[in-house]
Amino acid sequence: MSTQDVPKTCKVILAETIAKGLLAEVKDTLKSIQKDNEGQPTLVAFLANDDPAAVKYAEWSKKTCEENGFTFDLRQVDKDKLEEEIMNANEDNKVDGIIVYYPIFPGNPAHDRYVQETVSLSKDVEGLCHKHIYNMYHNIRFLDPPHNLKKSILPCTPLAVVKILEYLQIYNSILPYGNRLFGRTITVINRSEVNGRPLAALLANDGATVYSVDITGVQVFTRGQGIKQPRHQVQDKEGWTLEQCIPISDVIIGGVPAESFKVPTELIRDGTVCINFSSFRNFDGPAIKEKASIYVPSVGKVTIAVLLRNLVIFQNILTLVQRLIANRPSTNKDGSTDESTQKAKSEAFVDG
Repeated sequence: MSTQDVPKTCKVILAETIAKGLLAEVKDTLKSIQKDNEGQPTLVAFLANDDPAAVKYAEWSKKTCEENGFTFDLRQVDKDKLEEEIMNANEDNKVDGIIVYYPIFPGNPAHDRYVQETVSLSKDVEGLCHKHIYNMYHNIRFLDPPHNLKKSILPCTPLAVVKILEYLQIYNSILPYGNRLFGRTITVINRSEVNGRPLAALLANDGATVYSVDITGVQVFTRGQGIKQPRHQVQDKEGWTLEQCIPISDVIIGGVPAESFKVPTELIRDGTVCINFSSFRNFDGPAIKEKASIYVPSVGKVTIAVLLRNLVIFQNILTLVQRLIANRPSTNKDGSTDESTQKAKSEAFVDG
């Protein structure tokens, strides 16, 4: 066989390919829960920065929403008025979900976290409210245990990466749910509170050994020896850098928001799976195709699909809970009012 006949070893997978399956699921679910006379679910997006990546993401979101039965309402607001505008959207019954494009205050991440808390839990389709974040870090999958009707929402970009790994069959479906990354070593190059840290936690909670890397150093996220812990633990890796993490990784996930940064290709072992979730290319395109077995150059369209999936989950939960509670009798056998059922009905049919 000549050199020219040697088959390519790297498969490039586009986000659009993966998003199609998720969007089909979203459309089917939406169709099953919508009544004939109901309007489209409305997603309100707040843009309070001039980040070109956020603008591009908003354009993709609008297009995807309109193609899949959703109304997308982009509201460009001054950052000083953002909190008030979010509060208004929280109270607006015509708004089904809210997203905010971050960062808003790049030099003050605590202020961004405050904004995240401003969004109502019932409209937080990004999964960034305290309750959603707490559940994610503690590996709690539902908002209402032990009934387990209300699924806890996960942050969109980290969940998009998880869905990509599932699509690529990095998750081992033979293993029990929650342990399907057992035996995998993954490096995540980003530890932001919105993307990198939640992603490392999600992957570790599913059984992986995750090296989380940022400019301050390396941390390892695991569920302990033999994944015996119920949720991930974090340890600092003193003296470690990318040079120690990359060569031992089955999967490398780049999320550095800088055009100048590139993952050192020479450190990557043959057959590694490489995924880029930064708005900049963290991998050297031509070179990575000589090393990686699978390369996903971007995740944006999967992130948008996950966003709509989260919104549909909210709609489905509301419909299911309302139907279940509406069908319960409101009176006891002796004819007296069942106060607990009345209270449940009241709570089920309000925003909260």
